[in-house]
Amino acid sequence: MIVYEVNIDVDPGIADDFAVWLEAHIAEILALPGFLGVARYRRDADPDSRAADGRDRGANLHWTVHYQLRDRAALDHYLAEHAQRLRAAGHARFGESFTATRRVLEAVE
Repeated sequence: MIVYEVNIDVDPGIADDFAVWLEAHIAEILALPGFLGVARYRRDADPDSRAADGRDRGANLHWTVHYQLRDRAALDHYLAEHAQRLRAAGHARFGESFTATRRVLEAVE
């Protein structure tokens, strides 16, 4: 199993609207082949909360979404065929009011 982790920092001014959008976004992703489930978390701010652009993200809300995928092939398919379109939808709606970083976690036996 693969975990595709998305860490989101959201400006408090858009948090409610973003949360509603995120629910629909997650549902759309879960409908794709190879996605098995999702877990959502609130997280504390990173001790160094300055974003790459120099803005202080410490006041933002910090969320993490873990998508569980069947295997690496399912993730590769998502990244090649769907990721760009789905990411663009969030940026078109919310612009610079949020940031998202991603990483891939693989279970170690």
